[in-house]
Amino acid sequence: MSYGGYDWKPYVPVAQRRAAAARQVEKKVKGRKAAPVVLDGRAIAETFWGQAWCKNLERYSDYSNRLPRGRTYVRNGSVVDLELEAGAVKALVSGSRLYTVSIEIKPVSAPRWKKLAADCAGAIDSLVELLQGRFSKAVMERLCRPGEGLFPTPAEIRFSCSCPDWAAMCKHVAAVLYGVGARLDQEPELLFRLRQVDERALLASAGRGLTLPKAGPTNARILVSDDLGVLFGLDLGDEAPQVQPKPKPAKRKAKTKRKTRKRPDRR
Repeated sequence: MSYGGYDWKPYVPVAQRRAAAARQVEKKVKGRKAAPVVLDGRAIAETFWGQAWCKNLERYSDYSNRLPRGRTYVRNGSVVDLELEAGAVKALVSGSRLYTVSIEIKPVSAPRWKKLAADCAGAIDSLVELLQGRFSKAVMERLCRPGEGLFPTPAEIRFSCSCPDWAAMCKHVAAVLYGVGARLDQEPELLFRLRQVDERALLASAGRGLTLPKAGPTNARILVSDDLGVLFGLDLGDEAPQVQPKPKPAKRKAKTKRKTRKRPDRR
Protein backbone atom coordinates (compact mmCIF):
# COMPACT_ATOMS: atom_id res chain seq x y z
CA MET A 1 0.00 0.00 0.00
CA SER A 2 1.40 3.40 -0.96
CA TYR A 3 0.30 6.91 -0.12
CA GLY A 4 2.01 10.08 -1.35
CA GLY A 5 4.97 8.13 -2.67
CA TYR A 6 5.55 6.28 0.64
CA ASP A 7 5.07 2.58 1.14
CA TRP A 8 3.19 1.65 4.30
CA LYS A 9 3.25 -1.80 5.77
CA PRO A 10 -0.16 -3.32 6.45
CA TYR A 11 -1.33 -3.04 10.04
CA VAL A 12 -0.91 -6.22 12.09
CA PRO A 13 -3.04 -6.52 15.26
CA VAL A 14 -1.14 -6.70 18.56
CA ALA A 15 -2.52 -10.14 19.39
CA GLN A 16 -1.31 -11.48 16.04
CA ARG A 17 2.15 -9.98 16.52
CA ARG A 18 2.44 -11.48 19.99
CA ALA A 19 1.38 -14.91 18.77
CA ALA A 20 4.02 -14.77 16.04
CA ALA A 21 6.63 -13.62 18.58
CA ALA A 22 5.71 -16.51 20.89
CA ARG A 23 6.37 -19.01 18.11
CA GLN A 24 9.75 -17.43 17.43
CA VAL A 25 10.64 -17.46 21.15
CA GLU A 26 9.99 -21.20 21.33
CA LYS A 27 12.54 -21.71 18.57
CA LYS A 28 15.09 -19.42 20.24
CA VAL A 29 14.93 -20.94 23.73
CA LYS A 30 15.34 -24.59 22.87
CA GLY A 31 15.71 -26.92 25.85
CA ARG A 32 14.13 -24.59 28.41
CA LYS A 33 10.95 -22.68 29.12
CA ALA A 34 10.77 -19.01 28.18
CA ALA A 35 10.75 -16.57 31.11
CA PRO A 36 8.79 -13.45 30.07
CA VAL A 37 8.51 -10.36 32.26
CA VAL A 38 4.89 -10.18 33.41
CA LEU A 39 3.72 -7.19 35.44
CA ASP A 40 0.69 -7.01 37.68
CA GLY A 41 -0.61 -3.54 36.80
CA ARG A 42 1.50 -0.56 35.77
CA ALA A 43 4.03 -0.72 38.58
CA ILE A 44 7.28 -2.21 37.29
CA ALA A 45 8.57 -3.03 40.77
CA GLU A 46 6.94 -3.04 44.20
CA THR A 47 9.60 -4.38 46.58
CA PHE A 48 12.74 -2.74 47.91
CA TRP A 49 15.30 -4.33 45.58
CA GLY A 50 13.22 -3.95 42.41
CA GLN A 51 12.40 -0.32 43.12
CA ALA A 52 15.99 0.46 44.09
CA TRP A 53 17.24 -1.01 40.79
CA CYS A 54 14.80 1.09 38.74
CA LYS A 55 15.61 4.27 40.68
CA ASN A 56 19.29 3.65 40.06
CA LEU A 57 18.65 3.50 36.30
CA GLU A 58 16.82 6.81 36.37
CA ARG A 59 19.61 8.45 38.37
CA TYR A 60 21.97 8.55 35.38
CA SER A 61 21.47 11.08 32.60
CA ASP A 62 23.09 8.69 30.09
CA TYR A 63 19.83 6.72 29.96
CA SER A 64 17.26 9.49 30.33
CA ASN A 65 16.26 9.86 26.67
CA ARG A 66 15.46 6.16 26.14
CA LEU A 67 14.05 5.08 29.48
CA PRO A 68 10.45 6.25 28.87
CA ARG A 69 10.12 4.04 25.76
CA GLY A 70 11.68 1.19 27.69
CA ARG A 71 9.06 1.53 30.43
CA THR A 72 6.31 1.37 27.82
CA TYR A 73 7.78 -1.76 26.26
CA VAL A 74 8.17 -3.66 29.53
CA ARG A 75 4.66 -2.68 30.65
CA ASN A 76 3.02 -3.98 27.48
CA GLY A 77 4.73 -7.36 27.78
CA SER A 78 7.32 -6.92 25.04
CA VAL A 79 10.13 -8.55 27.07
CA VAL A 80 9.17 -12.12 26.17
CA ASP A 81 12.23 -13.81 27.70
CA LEU A 82 14.76 -12.69 30.29
CA GLU A 83 17.64 -14.58 31.92
CA LEU A 84 19.96 -13.31 34.64
CA GLU A 85 23.36 -14.93 35.01
CA ALA A 86 26.65 -14.07 36.69
CA GLY A 87 27.57 -10.73 35.14
CA ALA A 88 25.15 -11.02 32.24
CA VAL A 89 21.53 -10.48 31.17
CA LYS A 90 20.13 -12.14 28.05
CA ALA A 91 16.70 -11.29 26.72
CA LEU A 92 14.33 -11.39 23.77
CA VAL A 93 12.17 -8.34 23.05
CA SER A 94 9.20 -8.30 20.73
CA GLY A 95 8.95 -5.27 18.44
CA SER A 96 8.34 -5.13 14.71
CA ARG A 97 10.51 -8.25 14.90
CA LEU A 98 11.96 -10.37 17.68
CA TYR A 99 15.20 -8.74 18.87
CA THR A 100 18.02 -10.24 20.91
CA VAL A 101 19.42 -8.13 23.74
CA SER A 102 22.67 -8.87 25.54
CA ILE A 103 23.88 -6.93 28.59
CA GLU A 104 27.21 -7.38 30.40
CA ILE A 105 27.72 -5.96 33.89
CA LYS A 106 31.10 -5.83 35.58
CA PRO A 107 31.41 -7.54 38.95
CA VAL A 108 31.75 -5.54 42.14
CA SER A 109 35.46 -5.19 42.82
CA ALA A 110 36.88 -7.07 45.82
CA PRO A 111 37.95 -3.90 47.73
CA ARG A 112 34.56 -2.28 47.15
CA TRP A 113 32.67 -5.36 48.30
CA LYS A 114 34.89 -5.75 51.36
CA LYS A 115 34.27 -2.12 52.36
CA LEU A 116 30.54 -2.47 51.74
CA ALA A 117 30.34 -5.55 53.93
CA ALA A 118 32.35 -3.85 56.68
CA ASP A 119 30.11 -0.75 56.60
CA CYS A 120 27.01 -2.94 57.04
CA ALA A 121 28.52 -5.06 59.80
CA GLY A 122 26.13 -5.73 62.65
CA ALA A 123 23.16 -4.06 60.91
CA ILE A 124 21.69 -7.08 59.07
CA ASP A 125 20.45 -9.92 61.23
CA SER A 126 19.41 -12.59 58.73
CA LEU A 127 19.36 -13.58 55.06
CA VAL A 128 15.56 -13.26 55.01
CA GLU A 129 15.83 -9.71 56.32
CA LEU A 130 18.43 -8.91 53.66
CA LEU A 131 16.46 -10.29 50.70
CA GLN A 132 13.22 -8.69 51.85
CA GLY A 133 14.91 -5.32 52.30
CA ARG A 134 13.88 -5.08 55.96
CA PHE A 135 16.71 -3.11 57.49
CA SER A 136 17.48 0.42 58.58
CA LYS A 137 17.43 3.43 56.29
CA ALA A 138 21.16 3.90 56.85
CA VAL A 139 21.89 0.40 55.50
CA MET A 140 19.58 0.99 52.52
CA GLU A 141 21.40 4.17 51.62
CA ARG A 142 24.77 2.44 51.96
CA LEU A 143 23.81 -0.48 49.72
CA CYS A 144 22.31 1.84 47.10
CA ARG A 145 24.98 4.55 47.10
CA PRO A 146 25.92 5.48 43.50
CA GLY A 147 29.29 4.13 42.50
CA GLU A 148 29.91 2.53 45.88
CA GLY A 149 26.92 0.25 46.49
CA LEU A 150 25.56 -2.82 44.75
CA PHE A 151 24.08 -1.12 41.69
CA PRO A 152 26.12 -0.63 38.52
CA THR A 153 27.06 2.68 36.96
CA PRO A 154 26.74 3.29 33.19
CA ALA A 155 30.51 2.72 32.87
CA GLU A 156 30.05 -0.78 34.30
CA ILE A 157 27.38 -1.78 31.77
CA ARG A 158 27.86 -2.87 28.15
CA PHE A 159 24.91 -3.79 25.98
CA SER A 160 23.96 -4.72 22.45
CA CYS A 161 20.73 -5.28 20.53
CA SER A 162 20.03 -6.86 17.16
CA CYS A 163 17.68 -4.01 16.18
CA PRO A 164 18.73 -1.42 13.55
CA ASP A 165 18.55 1.51 16.02
CA TRP A 166 21.84 3.42 15.95
CA ALA A 167 21.40 4.91 19.45
CA ALA A 168 23.80 3.90 22.23
CA MET A 169 20.83 2.57 24.20
CA CYS A 170 17.76 1.53 22.25
CA LYS A 171 14.27 1.14 23.70
CA HIS A 172 14.69 -2.66 23.70
CA VAL A 173 17.75 -2.48 25.97
CA ALA A 174 15.94 0.01 28.23
CA ALA A 175 12.98 -2.38 28.47
CA VAL A 176 15.28 -5.23 29.48
CA LEU A 177 16.97 -3.11 32.17
CA TYR A 178 13.55 -2.34 33.64
CA GLY A 179 12.72 -6.01 33.29
CA VAL A 180 15.63 -6.78 35.60
CA GLY A 181 13.98 -4.61 38.25
CA ALA A 182 10.73 -6.53 37.85
CA ARG A 183 12.57 -9.84 38.14
CA LEU A 184 14.30 -8.71 41.36
CA ASP A 185 10.83 -8.28 42.86
CA GLN A 186 10.42 -12.06 42.62
CA GLU A 187 14.03 -13.20 43.12
CA PRO A 188 16.11 -10.51 44.87
CA GLU A 189 19.04 -12.92 45.29
CA LEU A 190 19.64 -12.59 41.53
CA LEU A 191 21.14 -9.13 42.11
CA PHE A 192 24.02 -10.67 44.06
CA ARG A 193 24.52 -13.30 41.36
CA LEU A 194 24.48 -10.60 38.69
CA ARG A 195 27.13 -8.56 40.51
CA GLN A 196 29.10 -11.76 41.27
CA VAL A 197 29.21 -11.38 45.04
CA ASP A 198 28.09 -13.67 47.86
CA GLU A 199 25.30 -12.12 49.92
CA ARG A 200 26.29 -14.33 52.85
CA ALA A 201 29.40 -12.19 53.27
CA LEU A 202 27.18 -9.42 54.60
CA LEU A 203 25.86 -11.80 57.24
CA ALA A 204 29.34 -13.03 58.15
CA SER A 205 30.47 -9.46 58.70
CA ALA A 206 27.32 -8.82 60.70
CA GLY A 207 28.15 -11.72 62.99
CA ARG A 208 31.62 -10.35 63.66
CA GLY A 209 30.24 -6.93 64.42
CA LEU A 210 27.49 -8.01 66.79
CA THR A 211 27.96 -8.00 70.54
CA LEU A 212 25.99 -10.19 72.87
CA PRO A 213 23.49 -8.34 75.05
CA LYS A 214 24.34 -8.22 78.73
CA ALA A 215 20.75 -7.97 79.88
CA GLY A 216 17.62 -9.82 78.84
CA PRO A 217 15.87 -9.33 75.47
CA THR A 218 14.49 -5.94 74.58
CA ASN A 219 10.79 -5.36 74.10
CA ALA A 220 11.23 -5.49 70.30
CA ARG A 221 12.47 -9.08 70.54
CA ILE A 222 9.77 -10.37 72.90
CA LEU A 223 6.93 -12.30 71.27
CA VAL A 224 3.51 -11.36 72.55
CA SER A 225 0.40 -13.52 72.22
CA ASP A 226 -0.61 -11.97 68.87
CA ASP A 227 2.83 -12.69 67.41
CA LEU A 228 2.66 -16.29 68.53
CA GLY A 229 -0.78 -16.70 66.97
CA VAL A 230 0.48 -15.51 63.60
CA LEU A 231 3.69 -17.51 63.86
CA PHE A 232 2.05 -20.85 64.64
CA GLY A 233 -1.34 -20.31 63.00
CA LEU A 234 -3.18 -20.42 66.31
CA ASP A 235 -6.33 -18.56 67.26
CA LEU A 236 -5.56 -17.26 70.69
CA GLY A 237 -8.76 -15.24 70.96
CA ASP A 238 -9.11 -11.59 71.82
CA GLU A 239 -7.92 -12.07 75.35
CA ALA A 240 -5.56 -14.61 76.79
CA PRO A 241 -7.06 -16.70 79.60
CA GLN A 242 -6.05 -15.45 82.96
CA VAL A 243 -4.39 -17.91 85.26
CA GLN A 244 -5.85 -17.82 88.74
CA PRO A 245 -3.15 -17.68 91.41
CA LYS A 246 -2.94 -20.63 93.70
CA PRO A 247 -4.45 -19.88 97.14
CA LYS A 248 -1.89 -19.48 99.85
CA PRO A 249 -2.10 -22.08 102.61
CA ALA A 250 -3.74 -20.81 105.76
CA LYS A 251 -1.43 -20.09 108.63
CA ARG A 252 -1.61 -22.60 111.36
CA LYS A 253 -2.39 -21.24 114.79
CA ALA A 254 0.35 -21.72 117.25
CA LYS A 255 -0.50 -24.34 119.84
CA THR A 256 -0.85 -22.93 123.33
CA LYS A 257 0.45 -24.94 126.20
CA ARG A 258 -2.24 -26.03 128.57
CA LYS A 259 -1.64 -24.93 132.14
CA THR A 260 -1.70 -27.82 134.57
CA ARG A 261 -3.09 -27.22 138.01
CA LYS A 262 -1.03 -28.37 140.89
CA ARG A 263 -2.81 -30.82 143.07
CA PRO A 264 -2.83 -29.86 146.78
CA ASP A 265 -0.52 -31.81 148.92
CA ARG A 266 -2.76 -33.89 151.27
CA ARG A 267 -0.02 -35.23 153.29
